[in-house]
Amino acid sequence: YVVNVERNGKIIYTWKGNQRSTHIGLYDLQTKQNEHLYMFERDLCIISCSVNNERTLLAVSFRQYTEEERVSRLLQSVSKYLTLLIEIHPINNVRVLKAVDSCVRVQFLYPVEGRNTSTGSRLLLVSEDKYVEKFDIPVVAEEEHKVVIQNSGQLPRARVADDLIWAQWDMMEQRLFYIVPKESRSTLKCVQFYPDENFNSILESHLDISVNGTQLKLVNFGYDCCEDQDVGSKSLNLQVFTSKAGGLCVCCSLASDIPGEIRYSIYFLHKGYNKTFTVSLERTESHQLKEVAFMNLDYYVAAYLPGQFLHLLNSQHPDLLCYSLFLTGEDARIDMLQNCSIRSPLTSTVLDCHVGNMYAVSISDSALLQFLQKSKRDSERLAALHCALLHFQHTEDLEMQIIRWISENLSTCHSFDPIQEFIIASLYWRMCPETHNLDKLLPYTSLLDWIGIIPGVTCATDIISLPVLEFQNSKGFWEKLNSNLESVKYAEPHLHYHNNVLRREWRSISIGLLLCSFGDFCLFKNQREERRTTAYLRNIFENAKNVVFLNVFALFISEERLVPLFQEEDYQQQLLMGLMVAQLKDHLMRHLQYVGKKKIDQIVLDYVANLLNLVHRIMKEVWRRYQLHSCTFCFDERGSAGEFAVFHIMSRILEAANGMCMPLPPGFHTLHLGLGVRCLPLHTLLHYIDIGVLHLTETCVRKLLKDLDDTEENEKLKFSIVMRLPEALGQNVHQFWNHPINANFIARKYVKLLLEKLGNRQCSRPIPERLSVPVEFLPLNYLTNMLAEIENQGVHPYEKQDHVNVRFVEETALKHTMMLLGIKYS
Repeated sequence: YVVNVERNGKIIYTWKGNQRSTHIGLYDLQTKQNEHLYMFERDLCIISCSVNNERTLLAVSFRQYTEEERVSRLLQSVSKYLTLLIEIHPINNVRVLKAVDSCVRVQFLYPVEGRNTSTGSRLLLVSEDKYVEKFDIPVVAEEEHKVVIQNSGQLPRARVADDLIWAQWDMMEQRLFYIVPKESRSTLKCVQFYPDENFNSILESHLDISVNGTQLKLVNFGYDCCEDQDVGSKSLNLQVFTSKAGGLCVCCSLASDIPGEIRYSIYFLHKGYNKTFTVSLERTESHQLKEVAFMNLDYYVAAYLPGQFLHLLNSQHPDLLCYSLFLTGEDARIDMLQNCSIRSPLTSTVLDCHVGNMYAVSISDSALLQFLQKSKRDSERLAALHCALLHFQHTEDLEMQIIRWISENLSTCHSFDPIQEFIIASLYWRMCPETHNLDKLLPYTSLLDWIGIIPGVTCATDIISLPVLEFQNSKGFWEKLNSNLESVKYAEPHLHYHNNVLRREWRSISIGLLLCSFGDFCLFKNQREERRTTAYLRNIFENAKNVVFLNVFALFISEERLVPLFQEEDYQQQLLMGLMVAQLKDHLMRHLQYVGKKKIDQIVLDYVANLLNLVHRIMKEVWRRYQLHSCTFCFDERGSAGEFAVFHIMSRILEAANGMCMPLPPGFHTLHLGLGVRCLPLHTLLHYIDIGVLHLTETCVRKLLKDLDDTEENEKLKFSIVMRLPEALGQNVHQFWNHPINANFIARKYVKLLLEKLGNRQCSRPIPERLSVPVEFLPLNYLTNMLAEIENQGVHPYEKQDHVNVRFVEETALKHTMMLLGIKYS
């Protein structure tokens, strides 16, 4: 039987010999080696056992006789329990530490790795009489690295805790958690032991847990296979779990008066609230209704009732219930764990106390993906998606399977957008490990709340008082926990970056982009608002163009260029990228001043670059799935069924991006528009352009005008596109379509702009001149003469295109008129 797990991960176990002897051994998880420590020449029921770091001293607590044995043998004066301290290297003296009728648990303290403390050992004794004391054991070294206890007198001891009703040992971090009753509620305390042989009480937290009539329960102080099951049922079923991110959870099973109902609470002390879950069981056989077992899976805590359910709760983000993965039936089965007498001595490790076996527990990649694919409820899909992204963040193949699932389930998720959740959660788990406290500042979900339910489960949330910490210069877990508590005090949800400010800035600025080119745009904004100067906007564009683009292109170059994204200038996307860089940088600078500006700049640029790369990875997987070619588009044939499916997915990516106000990779809109031209009927294509689903880009429109011939159907398509071009874009692409319709359109635009630019200026009387073609139509004569006079005054709307002038307008008007009249024009 496994009886203890030490700090270095070594497992102490016992077995019975052929001659009714009891052996104690040590198993090393790393080397897979066994070591024999000691043997008793009698059959003993060992309750607790611990070996010091140097493996020279062994502490053992065992039961000598049961009460019935003492009565039958008339041994009332003999102690029921015995606690020994044994020198095992070399095997020498045996010292009795306790000979009492109450059970005692033993645990050696371990030093920090690499620190030499061979001058002595320290031992904790936890008594059933509800106290904990520490023994200091001085040793002296002899030849061949052998050590013995230095003095034969009384060992120095110190009282650590009194009046406790529950205690748990954290062997990895050398911490003692214990609970003492206080009036109507209880108080959780923690004592931290240090390598310099000091210890102090470092935490105090009030818990609303009833402790009346409960018996002492000890967790991780040895695993007693002889423990009375009736005693276990009268004690607190409670465990404390910590995580490397500074999470502190108290898991407690609660009594319920309703048959077939299970209740348990999770106190998220690092968040300041408690969640109590009530589960109505489908099967209520009496022999199955046992206590809930709890497990520590680091980012998750698990509540497990074999044969009924497995509830995984995200300890870092427990506020949204959709992060809780509630499994039933076959999905909730854990191999070889069919008992409720389970302890979790180490992270991702469980000990079945009933059979004395210890197991490593992990979430199965294949099972989680299978569950994601077959789930029918949004709550299950969302929880499985986030769980998969957390565990698969460094596995590209598994991440691609998630992308494939997303592309197949875009219309089945009703309460969340899977593309948004994939991008935000992937970015979160990629970026947060790099910098301390970054997890409190970056968004981790696109959902503001969750109104869904988990069938058969009800949840009640209660605000609790925050723990009180008392420590100085303590690093690691306590520093992270204190940081989490400070975030709660300052309203943590408001610390996470949100795109509200970015969206307002983007909407106000992007209006100008629809009206004019970049040079005029800066002037336009200066006239409207003094804050957004030309230098400010130029800096925004430089952030995106010179830095973010370089990162993104480096990622593209390193991969197979499967998706034909054009590396083009897209002022709108550049502006959005630059604004996101600026807004996110300001947000982080307010809360991470100690990190430094250079580091924050790099974090922000990496965040935006990874965002664009994730979109590209989605498209690459979709491109591969539908077997599309990487060649550039041609518009002389209709799109395939695969291209239509890809167009639909790109439309959903665009919708997700608009919802989060996030930029898209360069060339996305060109590719999207190209697919739309190939796959959609004309009226649908134009409708998508009008409502903003498709964005007209210079690259795509130029290719469309140049590649398509001028059939009646193509003329209609081209003219419909040309009519919808923004002013600045139209000036750049009109020249690529040499057609009377386009010439007529250019002439009309020229006259309109020329007269608009004239404004209220008074024009002198036109001077008749000889026209290129004799015309006796007086209105046209007057118009052309007036336009010529305006040109002579220096008002030229098309200064960069010399072929647009009064004579061009005149000839175009004549051609158009003759065509309408059916007269041949030469």
